[in-house]
Amino acid sequence: MKKTVSLLLFMLFVINIQAKQKIDYTAWAVKIADSEMKHNPELWMADFVKTPKWDYTQGLIAKAMMQVYDKTNDKRYYDYVNAFADFFINENGEILTYKVSDYNIDKLNGGNFLFEMYNHTNDQKYVKAIKLLREQLLTHPRVSEGAFWHKKIYPHQVWLDGLYMGSPFYARYGAFFDQPQIFDDVVKQFMVADKHTLDPKTGLNYHGWDESRTQKWANPVTGQSPNFWSRSIGWYMMAIVDVLDYLPVAHKDRPELIRILNRLSVSLVKYQDRKTGMWYQVTNLPGQQGNYLESTGTAMFSYAMAKGVHRGYLPDKFLKKAEKAFAGMVKYSTQENADGTISITRACSVAGLGGNPYRDGSFRYYISEPVRNDDPKVIGPFIMAALELAER
Repeated sequence: MKKTVSLLLFMLFVINIQAKQKIDYTAWAVKIADSEMKHNPELWMADFVKTPKWDYTQGLIAKAMMQVYDKTNDKRYYDYVNAFADFFINENGEILTYKVSDYNIDKLNGGNFLFEMYNHTNDQKYVKAIKLLREQLLTHPRVSEGAFWHKKIYPHQVWLDGLYMGSPFYARYGAFFDQPQIFDDVVKQFMVADKHTLDPKTGLNYHGWDESRTQKWANPVTGQSPNFWSRSIGWYMMAIVDVLDYLPVAHKDRPELIRILNRLSVSLVKYQDRKTGMWYQVTNLPGQQGNYLESTGTAMFSYAMAKGVHRGYLPDKFLKKAEKAFAGMVKYSTQENADGTISITRACSVAGLGGNPYRDGSFRYYISEPVRNDDPKVIGPFIMAALELAER
């Protein structure tokens, strides 16, 4: 009898400990959203900018904040985004600092949240702004197989980042305006990117591909960049799960996108750090000196895997991987500040290929970029991962 009582008490103790350790995902989304608004009283200030500009990072924060608003019905989040939208977009749908002629695919992601703004307001200026952004893709330069150049200043190049910057917006446009012919073009972006960036040995995708093979970072035979950068793969995976929200269920290539998502998820868990649940800056080289556990890629993988499971694209086992990644960020990549706000740490500030000064895509390059707190490229995906995990 005493043994039975002791065992029962022990089991209750374990259950109590587990309950205490359970993460309140919605609370974390709110904490980070509130902290972000305190760090940046105006949304355009995100990404540590001093002068307002229309860009993907602010759009990412806007999208995440609208999701917090939808979850909590707290109007503070809506007002924060609405003030940003009103600052940049006039009644004619013109967007401050945006120029189609720049042919920068990043700028389209800045407009993803405009669909939400229209749904909440029915204000036609948002429809006009959405159509203006879509115009860019009518003449945006492409590689010979039809994928968009990353930017005019990066000719003949496809980067994984660009799939997230352009494709969810493009797919949503097709669904919103009932233009099904767009979906084939959306899927083409992934087919071309996967064909030319996939490494069959690891199952991962290289950061970029240069069709012209003229860049110093490009393999002279394949055109591929030389390393795997976690955030670029994270952008790619988020692009897939978000595009699938709008791609018709009967579309012939929908299974192919789901197959790519599964392949990447299987490949990535091989490199997930056992202790922390996080991923390294250079994905496949965890033991190499100078490599570090990086929060932006980890947040993106957590979001994509959780959403993939919830939508039925991935097996249930990947939800545990997403939860482990999020728990690792909470434990190892957050800090409480003196003013009561929470910062997310371990975020690579930026990385790219080519340009001036020249970025060669080497391991040494990726680990040399600055690491900072509260980068918007972790704030947005962290919030979205938290809200996705809260749906369990």
